Amino acid sequence: MKISKFANRATLWQFIKYVLVGMMNTLITLIVIFVCKSLLGVNEYISNAIGYVAGLINSFLWNKNWVFKVKEDSMRQVVRFIAGFIICYGLQLFTVWTLTENTPYGDMIWTVSGFHISGYGVATLIGMVLYTLANYVYNRLVTFRI
Repeated sequence: MKISKFANRATLWQFIKYVLVGMMNTLITLIVIFVCKSLLGVNEYISNAIGYVAGLINSFLWNKNWVFKVKEDSMRQVVRFIAGFIICYGLQLFTVWTLTENTPYGDMIWTVSGFHISGYGVATLIGMVLYTLANYVYNRLVTFRI
C-alpha cells in the first residue's frame, strides 16, 4: 500500500501539532503546580495532582479540536484518552525504572560543557520520547480514530 506525499506531510504536521500541545501541557502543568504550591500554599502532592489534571484537560481539548479535529462529543473519548495516558505513562515509568535500576545506566554521570547528566536523566528523556510516540499512536488509532 503506497502512501502519498500529502498523507505523509499531513501526518507529520499532525505530529508536530501534537508535540506543540504537549509542550503547552507541560507549561500549564508546571504553572498550576507552582501557583497552587508556592502562591496558595496547597500541599505539594495535591498541587502536583491538580497540575496534572489541568494538563490532561488541556491536552484532551487541544488534541480533540486542533490536532485530530474530531467533531463528535463522546464520553468514550474521554475514557479512552485517560486510559491512553495511564497506559503510556506506565510504559514511560517502566522504561525509566528498567534503565535506571536494572542496568549500569542508573549509576552513570556524564559531564558535558560543565553540565552533569545522570543516567536517570537520560533514562527519563528516553522514557519521554517513548511516551510521546506511544501516546500519539494510541490517540490517533484509539481515542480520536481518523
